[in-house]
Amino acid sequence: MGHVTRIVIIGGGPGGYEAALVAAQLGAEVTVVDCDGLGGASVLTDCVPSKTLIATAEVMTNFDSSYEELGIRVEDSTHDPDDPARVVGVDLGKVNRRVKRLALAQSHDIVAAVTRAGVRVLRGRGRLEPSRAPDGSRQVVVTPTGDAAGEPEERLAADAVLVATGGHPREIPDAKPDGERILNWKQVYDLDELPEELIVVGSGVTGAEFAGAYRALGSHVTLVSSRDRVLPGEDPDAAAVLEDVFRRRGMNVMARSRAASARRVGDKVEVELQDGRTITGSHCLVAVGAVPNTADMGLEEAGVRLKDSGHIWTDKVSRTSAPGVYAAGDCTGVFALASVAAMQGRIAMYHFLGETVTPLNLKAVSSNVFTDPEIATVGYSQADVDEGRMDAWSVKLPLLRNPRAKMQGIRDGFVKLFCRPGTGIVVGGVVVAPRASELIHPLSVAVDNNLTVGQIANTFTVYPSLTGSIGEVARQLHTRKTAQDG
Repeated sequence: MGHVTRIVIIGGGPGGYEAALVAAQLGAEVTVVDCDGLGGASVLTDCVPSKTLIATAEVMTNFDSSYEELGIRVEDSTHDPDDPARVVGVDLGKVNRRVKRLALAQSHDIVAAVTRAGVRVLRGRGRLEPSRAPDGSRQVVVTPTGDAAGEPEERLAADAVLVATGGHPREIPDAKPDGERILNWKQVYDLDELPEELIVVGSGVTGAEFAGAYRALGSHVTLVSSRDRVLPGEDPDAAAVLEDVFRRRGMNVMARSRAASARRVGDKVEVELQDGRTITGSHCLVAVGAVPNTADMGLEEAGVRLKDSGHIWTDKVSRTSAPGVYAAGDCTGVFALASVAAMQGRIAMYHFLGETVTPLNLKAVSSNVFTDPEIATVGYSQADVDEGRMDAWSVKLPLLRNPRAKMQGIRDGFVKLFCRPGTGIVVGGVVVAPRASELIHPLSVAVDNNLTVGQIANTFTVYPSLTGSIGEVARQLHTRKTAQDG
């Protein structure tokens, strides 16, 4: 009987469990070593919980901003018509219990799927032994955690190891989270009551999403941004729309303000800025990025090269600098997206097990910021065009002109398309709209398949629909190209 390929995966998030499923289907003997629960941060503390919370906030926003314009009347005998206080409230304890319940259910579904596929799941922390055996295999030492803590260590032989250990919230040294008033983005789901005045430190994707959600749920929110604008990594037109919406909804957005410290003062939190100003709130959420979980795993001793940031260096097929060791997900610092982690994990297994493999193509990645409105992007960006990395034309069409948007009371947002001047091939796109995460897909298909603006312009769209704006943007770019060709 031939040798069965043994694969050990350290980390059970999207990078790890998706790789495990692929490897098991291809006949490998797979063990996943995980200390938090399958699904990782994405399912348990990050993506699934935050988007569940945001779903509640979205309903609140729609109700607050649309019902008068759409002609909906709310009758409430206790409500004083002269008092602008909202009629709809939220029970945050109940919301958070639902959030945690959904996250655990998703994690259990993943455990069931990988177990069905024949994968062994071990609760513990894995570390690499520095040397390889004469046959080229490696040893992974597993220290049991959770229910199994205190049990003896287990040694696993592996023909290939995938490191998919994710990251954890970065901290400001003088603003340590206490889980009660000063929180990181893993701790917000323990709140039973809505923060009266929430200070959000950090205006990247996580900070912006939580700031928008809590404002919609009814908190007074101050967003502290160290940069000139919110979402500094996103399309500047999109960020400008969002910042305008935030301010209009009563959020206090503080640009060019870097937090130096946060401390408890009674039942308040004082956040001191580096310029000496102090702001006070009932709670503070620190969202200043993530740190990769790569320490104390024996990586460098085993020949795995780390970047200065602590992230693992990988190539386009997820290989590290150490033979037989692959890496996927947030610990690689490629893109902190569940979809990219899963793709990196699958690619690693296809490559090691000798299947046909397509190297990771980051220009085909679509991503979404779950604010209200959402911001979805794919392909080359405005920054790529402005800084000369891609020669492209662009057209931006405000949603305000779209008939379906008018019917639904949507005022903010746009569709932007980038195409090559000579061929008209679509190389990127931005959608700012409610449910932009759903609307970006036709643009992703176009980018991935090198479709032209002419092909999109000539594809039927439903009337009236928000996708009509995608067709219209393509028509404008196609007309411009035709005029130039003529």
